[in-house]
Amino acid sequence: MAETGFLAGDKIDMSEPRSYPRHVKTDAGDIEIRLMSPSDEAAVLAFGKALPTHDLLFLPRNISEPKVLSAWIKEIERGAIRSLLAVKDGKVVGCGTLVRDPHSWSPHVGEIRMVVSSEVRGKGVGKALSQETFALALGAGLEKLSVQMTVDQQAAIALFESLGFKAEALLRDHVRDVEGNTHDIVVLGHNVAQVRAQMEAYGLPDAVRH
Repeated sequence: MAETGFLAGDKIDMSEPRSYPRHVKTDAGDIEIRLMSPSDEAAVLAFGKALPTHDLLFLPRNISEPKVLSAWIKEIERGAIRSLLAVKDGKVVGCGTLVRDPHSWSPHVGEIRMVVSSEVRGKGVGKALSQETFALALGAGLEKLSVQMTVDQQAAIALFESLGFKAEALLRDHVRDVEGNTHDIVVLGHNVAQVRAQMEAYGLPDAVRH
């Protein structure tokens, strides 16, 4: 049976619907995890601008650009994207996003995009945020998830592998940084339908309702 993080005792109660905001204790201190709203545009832009450029390479678009944030907000309002923010002392220190396109040929597939501020890495913030984003996917009834990152993001890769993700593809020279250097991207996938079946086997049918 695949490890999923939730089944491994990470204290996330999936027997009831998720509600936000939620508060978690991490080695970085108390973190509030809440849904991103239009009023967060300026705070998320500041977060994006503070990230090292390399951290942005595995995201499809540069979230440090105001026009990208404006489009992001529109997608949230349209319902195509759900984003969770990790907030510490009123400052955004992480963002986890679930992207899906119900009108595409892959309405059953969602993509997770996540980035965490360097000041809180390795302190449990990324773990909590990834688990909550994963919970959103379960609640949305998706059957498969994907996530991508540069191959040197070893900590992030290990984090998602702990949730049951497995490497599915290596895209060589897939992104180009501001200095013109290319970088490989690894794509990880997760069979959410299998997790849903496991949770039902554990007697938690309410956790996997569409």
